[in-house]
Amino acid sequence: MANIALLDFAGLALAAIFAIIVFYFGHPASLPLMLIFLAASVIATKYGYEEKREMGLYEHERSWENVLANGIVPAACAVLYPVVGVGPYIGSLAAITADKFASEMGVLGGEPISLLDFKRAKKGVSGAISFFGTLMSLNGALIIGIGAFFLVGGYGAWGVLKIGLIGLAGSMADSLVGVIEERGVGSKATTNAICAIVGALLGAAYL
Repeated sequence: MANIALLDFAGLALAAIFAIIVFYFGHPASLPLMLIFLAASVIATKYGYEEKREMGLYEHERSWENVLANGIVPAACAVLYPVVGVGPYIGSLAAITADKFASEMGVLGGEPISLLDFKRAKKGVSGAISFFGTLMSLNGALIIGIGAFFLVGGYGAWGVLKIGLIGLAGSMADSLVGVIEERGVGSKATTNAICAIVGALLGAAYL
């Protein structure tokens, strides 16, 4: 049975720091929503791991850089919660969940198309999308939307869908910036952070 640990010691330490920040400063539902994101991320990463390993796309263990890129924006939104409300936090979390599902589950189906030249691209390449990956992205964001429905309150069916679409938009922003990454500007951490920022801004505007 595969080890489910996905973070090394430094990654776990930084994740714990972010969790404390979110718990102390954020909405009462912020930490449970983050735990939903973490659980969904583990499932998405482990799903189809043998196939992803054969394609050379399976990452078993990540470090603090990945945690920082994904967690810094939600943590900042949690700190700013008394001023901006919970919308930016939910939006950023939906975006990084959507991106996680797109990258981890999207590679298991469909033919990706490069956003640079609209030609077929290799699976796992930044700046490329597929219909299946886009669908998985939306599904990931909807998980956060459903979590907000039960934990935050005030979000009906339309609110859940808005959270899903905001997360999808953040993931699409990640893919667009990924085109630049493929040309040697920035890194995966950069695109992850931009994904979360777009989700936070849309969350502030529409949630």
